[in-house]
Amino acid sequence: MSAGATGAPPRVAVIGTNGHGRWHRRVIAPLHEAGRLRLVALVDVRPIEPEPALPADAAVFTDHAEMLAAAKPDVVVVCTPPHTHLPIARDVLAAGADVLLEKPPVLSMAEHRLLAAALAETGRACQVGFQALGSAALAELTAAVAAGRLGTVTGIATVAAWQRSDGYYARAPWAGRRTLDGRPVLDGALANPLAHAVMQCLAVAEAVTGAPVRPATIELERYRVRPIEVDDTAALRVVPRAGPPIVAAVTLAGEDFVAGEVLVTGSAGRAVLEYPTDRLLLPGDDAPREVPGRRGLLENLLAHRADPAGTPLIAPLARTAPFTAVLEAVQAAPEPTLLGGGLVTATGRGPDRVLTVRGVNAALRAAAASGALLSELGVPWAVPPVRTELTREGAAEAGPVPGH
Repeated sequence: MSAGATGAPPRVAVIGTNGHGRWHRRVIAPLHEAGRLRLVALVDVRPIEPEPALPADAAVFTDHAEMLAAAKPDVVVVCTPPHTHLPIARDVLAAGADVLLEKPPVLSMAEHRLLAAALAETGRACQVGFQALGSAALAELTAAVAAGRLGTVTGIATVAAWQRSDGYYARAPWAGRRTLDGRPVLDGALANPLAHAVMQCLAVAEAVTGAPVRPATIELERYRVRPIEVDDTAALRVVPRAGPPIVAAVTLAGEDFVAGEVLVTGSAGRAVLEYPTDRLLLPGDDAPREVPGRRGLLENLLAHRADPAGTPLIAPLARTAPFTAVLEAVQAAPEPTLLGGGLVTATGRGPDRVLTVRGVNAALRAAAASGALLSELGVPWAVPPVRTELTREGAAEAGPVPGH
């Protein structure tokens, strides 16, 4: 019998408590203080960073299996490197706990199916850490799309331009890597920091058709400005079996900061959502406006545990299947094209050195606005896309082949 069934607050544990795990601990702290949950255990292979402060009676472990046996949590937050997600999540589910699994949840459709099977076998719940899906601004946008306020939606796109320093790629052994110890890692712009931009687009596309996106074709251009194994700049186009095409044009080598915009183009106008700030512009609005309010994923998971039928999960594993299909295509694609020479500018020194691509912001904005890839826009440094055809089950029918 779970803690919730006995009236006691759910017992919560965190696996991977340093780094981004500290963000989860800050979310948990006020819920613990309010008695809505009890933080009983933390797991990390390194010493636990002291901030935020831990409850005096929270146990600390270096091995997640030992923690599951000793602490018997009801809910476990998993915030470990992506290539460790599947085995840890399956252990959590087998131990009888629900899981909040950081994004990306898994790195292939085969792993997605294995995790889905474990959920079905155990009857547990899995919430995926796409926290921007809990945004009230996204909910207003998808409601407007579903109500026909934009007319017939003809395209969905996202553009984002961030900067990452050399130190960012030294943050962990798996940073900037395609594989580690024989397992896929995929720490690229599309897979990690700008994954939310892609997932927001997939959520809007879901509102257009009323069902999760089923990709038919994925076209991909990947670039890098450092000797890393993954992309820091990319243009992606997903052509679904039903619904409008989706384009993502993103970089971690931007000239100017673009937080992340989702553009939805329809026959009756265009909407723009700046998803990190929840600023929304709908057809007829004079200016973007902030739409406050986000439903927390952990609180939603707790509410779902208490009332599974009445409180659906915001980001269940099934909703993230199209994102995993995109990741699988990225993983299978050739090594990103290295950009250099006069195209790339360096500022700063040591771990603070930042590299930027001249003209990249304008090129990415043009791609998002037009629904075209960089190579189709005649960007001088762009290369032809890699194209992957998918089966109806979401798997690649063959290896990626060069596009036209």
